[in-house]
Amino acid sequence: MKITRSGTNPSMPGPADWFTGTVRVDPMFQAEAPGRVSGSHVTFEPGARTAWHTHPAGQTIVVTFGRGRVQEDGGEVQEIRQGDVVWFPAGVKHWHGASPDTAMSHYAIQESVDGSAVTWLEKVSDEDYGA
Repeated sequence: MKITRSGTNPSMPGPADWFTGTVRVDPMFQAEAPGRVSGSHVTFEPGARTAWHTHPAGQTIVVTFGRGRVQEDGGEVQEIRQGDVVWFPAGVKHWHGASPDTAMSHYAIQESVDGSAVTWLEKVSDEDYGA
């Protein structure tokens, strides 16, 4: 058994290469081998969002606060709210973030494949975000 005490993993700002706006990432857990799953709690200030990205084994986000937006490549921007659970299939290009006027937090849960859990792509344009 392993217990990770609350507050033992330091918060960090979302890297500017992968996020637009003010984002805080709070790492929660990283599986011990042979496990592959990891999770973080991510907080987006209004208007903040991820860059486009994919996950080799998919990703689940669980909205814990506020209102946000999600989009799969080629799909419509969808609104999400506290309590919503969103699953992105493996390899599907997508982004997620806060609404323009309300912050949003979510748990982000994904698995690594061959040591990688995410492939970061280009930033989400203001046009795509506002669609």
